Amino acid sequence: MILTDREIQIALSRKQIIIDPLPQAIAYSSTSVDLTLDPVLNVFAVGNSSIKKVIDPTNPAFNTEEVLAELTKTEDISGGYELQPKVLVLGWSAEYVELPMDSRIAARVEGKSSLARLGLGVHITAPTIHAGFPGQIRLEIVNHGHLPILLKPGMRICQLIFEQTLGTADAGYKGQFVGQAPAKGSG
Repeated sequence: MILTDREIQIALSRKQIIIDPLPQAIAYSSTSVDLTLDPVLNVFAVGNSSIKKVIDPTNPAFNTEEVLAELTKTEDISGGYELQPKVLVLGWSAEYVELPMDSRIAARVEGKSSLARLGLGVHITAPTIHAGFPGQIRLEIVNHGHLPILLKPGMRICQLIFEQTLGTADAGYKGQFVGQAPAKGSG
C-alpha cells in the first residue's frame, strides 16, 4: 500500500519516517515527497583513452566504494553543474532519510516527470530504499537528452514513494551503503 501525502506527514510526525531537514509544503504531491540535490557530486574521470580499464564485480576483493573512489572525483557544484548528454554522475539527496525497522515502511526513489521529459534520470536500476535504511540517498544521475541540463544544489531532483510492508523484516538494511553520505570537501 502506497502512503498518501497525509499519511507521509503523519509518519514523519510519529518518527516512523525521518527526513532531515523536514520537507517544505511544496515538496508534497498526492503520493510522494520531493528531495533536493546536495552540493556534492561524484564525477567520473574520463582519463586517457588509450588506457583500458575493466571493472570486475565478481572479484572477491571488489568493493563498490573503493572502485568509485578510484574512478570519480568529488566536485562541489554550488555554482551549478552542466550535465552533458550521455553523461553519468553520482549525486546525493541533501536530506538524511531513515526508515526505522519497526515502522513497517520501505520506499522507492523515483525521478520527477518534469525533469525526465528533458532526459534526466536519477536512478538506473536501484530505486529501493529498504526498511531500516539510514543515510542520504545516492542518485545515479544521467542525462539521456540532447542538451546539457543545469544541476543546482537545492533543486528538487527526485521523489520518494513510501510503501507499507506486510510485516517487519528479520534484519534491516545491512548492505555496504549503510549510513552513506557524500564526502564533503574532498576531491
